Amino acid sequence: MTHNPILSVAISVLAAIPAIVLHELAHGYAALALGDRTAQRAGRLSFNPLRHVDRFGTVILPLFLIASQLLTIGRIDFMFGWAKPVPVDPSGFRDPRRGMAIVAAAGPLSNFVLALAASFAIAAFGNVPMLGDFLLYFLLFNIVLGLFNLLPLPPFDGGRIAVGLLPLPAARMLARVEQLGILLILSVIFILPALLGQFGIRFNPVSDALSLWVPRVAAWFLHLAGVNAGF
Repeated sequence: MTHNPILSVAISVLAAIPAIVLHELAHGYAALALGDRTAQRAGRLSFNPLRHVDRFGTVILPLFLIASQLLTIGRIDFMFGWAKPVPVDPSGFRDPRRGMAIVAAAGPLSNFVLALAASFAIAAFGNVPMLGDFLLYFLLFNIVLGLFNLLPLPPFDGGRIAVGLLPLPAARMLARVEQLGILLILSVIFILPALLGQFGIRFNPVSDALSLWVPRVAAWFLHLAGVNAGF
């Protein structure tokens, strides 16, 4: 993997774009298969990345994280962001609650399929300069995106899957969490760890979980493709 930080950023961005776009397309096409044409009418069943850009989540926050890390530690250890969610109207589903769970699951599933495909591509082309770096970033980004979105809190996909599978009283309670939206996410991932760190308390469950599971899942996918991973 290249040690040039600017080149690493460029390759990681190129790897992230198709992972994010295909994740959103998976939601849209799953909804379409279940009878909801909302995403199609909104023009969101498109491979054009610009149709999926959220001004803050896709542009401002990632650029801030990239710049702040390069200026302080000289490398990028953590990235966070999101695309504009694909619009879905569950009222057209035969079973709206279960239908939304299926639509939610389609996103992370697409990332794991892409990660597996990247593993086989690495087995074939991993030694090609630049291309090998791109494929490795693509593999890791898809795993991070898939696992991160499986967090069991709305509006993450994992939260919506849980709402579709839990008994109705518990599902209603969990669904109310979505009203807090991105505020809850930013608090758990950024604000609370930073505040507790001021008192010498280490609390970073999301980062710790990803640090534990991303290398393991990546190694497992690579093993399936016949590649010995050095994670």
